Amino acid sequence: MKFIFKMFFLLFVVFSINGQDGFLFKNNNKKVGVSFKLANNLIIIPLKVNGLEMNFLLDTGVEETILFSLEDKKEIELKNSEKIMLSGIGIEEAIEGLISTGNTLNFDGIMAEHQTIIVVLDEKFNFSSNLGIPVNGIIGNHFFKHNLVEINYVAQKVFIHNKRKFKGSKFKSYEKLKIILEKNKPYIDAKVILKNNNFLLKFLIDIGNSDAIWLFESKIKIPNKNFNDYLGRGFGGEILGKRAKIDSFSINNFEFPNPIASFPDSIALKNLKLVENRAGSIGGEIFKRFNVFFDYENELVYLQKNQNFDKPFNYNKSGIEIQHSGLQIVTKEDIDSALKISGIKIDFGNKEVDLKYKFELKPNFEIAHVRKDSPAAISGLKNGDIVLSINDELIYKYNLQEINELLKSDEDKNIKMEVNRNNHILKFKFQLKNVL
Repeated sequence: MKFIFKMFFLLFVVFSINGQDGFLFKNNNKKVGVSFKLANNLIIIPLKVNGLEMNFLLDTGVEETILFSLEDKKEIELKNSEKIMLSGIGIEEAIEGLISTGNTLNFDGIMAEHQTIIVVLDEKFNFSSNLGIPVNGIIGNHFFKHNLVEINYVAQKVFIHNKRKFKGSKFKSYEKLKIILEKNKPYIDAKVILKNNNFLLKFLIDIGNSDAIWLFESKIKIPNKNFNDYLGRGFGGEILGKRAKIDSFSINNFEFPNPIASFPDSIALKNLKLVENRAGSIGGEIFKRFNVFFDYENELVYLQKNQNFDKPFNYNKSGIEIQHSGLQIVTKEDIDSALKISGIKIDFGNKEVDLKYKFELKPNFEIAHVRKDSPAAISGLKNGDIVLSINDELIYKYNLQEINELLKSDEDKNIKMEVNRNNHILKFKFQLKNVL
């Protein structure tokens, strides 16, 4: 099971927001590059908004630039703001937001002016805790629309190339594929094989989705061997669905045997207006296996295998989703643990003891979701449990990515967890189980 925080929404506004410029070079450079953080297959890039640096999820699956989660950015100047109503996946009623025009986005050497930004006002809409790093917004089409964008997942770098200076010889080792832009989002045909049946289907290229593949049940029947799962969070809450293995998935000559596909519940999709014949999405778990060039203006994508290509498709076998939940104060030397205060009586007599504590802030982690009938659920773990340790290692010695990788380990791995539940310390033990 992989984390997906996917926002789909519709804008209830009476004017168009499509007339804004994309990113343009400020000088005569051949290219500009920026390092990114890769969290659960998602690309997080630094980007300045009206001079203030923030972190944005880079997402081919959205058209607009979206801003939210400003808890650590107390002041930002947004131009020409008006109220709008937002609606989307998993939400029954539209909620209030803002639309702001005339903004400037930039990083070194490249700038986008006259930008429209959608602002989500709901403070609960925040996925920094789910990724373990601050994320303040999402940027989509306007990052890609005018330039040649290269994504190197292994080096964790994004390059924007000046097309007037780019040498096409670089593409000799790449495979060129045709994409179609609809509503400013890229779509591609790919082949699914299931029970010896071949299906050539239309997919959204969606690098803002951490899963490998989303398939819509209206297009592909869910395999009999599947399990119910939490797929992530949407605009109005949890996205539920099923996960199952399919026999094969191919993008042109690139074939992936036995990938894990996610089938979102049809209820979660009811507010999403799909383009004609769309069967699903191809996400970051697939695209992280390539070096990628996006050429929106010519409706092309270039793919080259990287060192991740043959890695197996894994999922979270524990049945729990863990998220970051604030900070705790601990000593650098972890004095309580080292002295084992809970089991040893320490008597200093009448001596004066000078104890010097060096304090640091470390992350707290809590269980955000427990899958029904999963190994963790059967052991007794519950939503809201604060995780204190995993396999006898204090929790703050892990980052969120390391925890997720541990929970995707091989079948039969034993996991021990100590948690705080309503100020009671409880211990649990379970074994990872592959249900596919």
